[in-house]
Amino acid sequence: MLIKLVLVGRLKDRAMQARCDEFAKWLSPYAKLEVVELPDSTVAKEGLAILKSLGRERNAAVVVLSEEGREFTSVQFAEKLGSYDRKIVFVIGGPYGLAPEVKQRADLLWSLSKLTFTHELARLLLFEQLFRATNILHGGSYHNP
Repeated sequence: MLIKLVLVGRLKDRAMQARCDEFAKWLSPYAKLEVVELPDSTVAKEGLAILKSLGRERNAAVVVLSEEGREFTSVQFAEKLGSYDRKIVFVIGGPYGLAPEVKQRADLLWSLSKLTFTHELARLLLFEQLFRATNILHGGSYHNP
């Protein structure tokens, strides 16, 4: 499985970065992971940078994290992840949201929750859910239904 994360901004909290790195390490037996961090800017400039990054991924499935997206249980998300037969690109915007053009480019808008999270916390949740989903798909013991 090939997974690319396109993320706006850098994690400033070292503990949160360490936790993301840990989940990325745990994910490595199940998926090849590429992480692209784009600089914080205006929503419009971030949108252009995201679209430029996505332009290189013409055949990939694009999943954009957005509060108005579809919600999944962890098992449903694992099934969705497993249904893709091509590279999957996940996008998390900056603190002020995403340009409409980025949302229009998405094959799927995904909401982590009805709650609002900082983009840094959303990043950590994405890493955890990617590990959880791939672990579910491979019959691992991390997820307890």
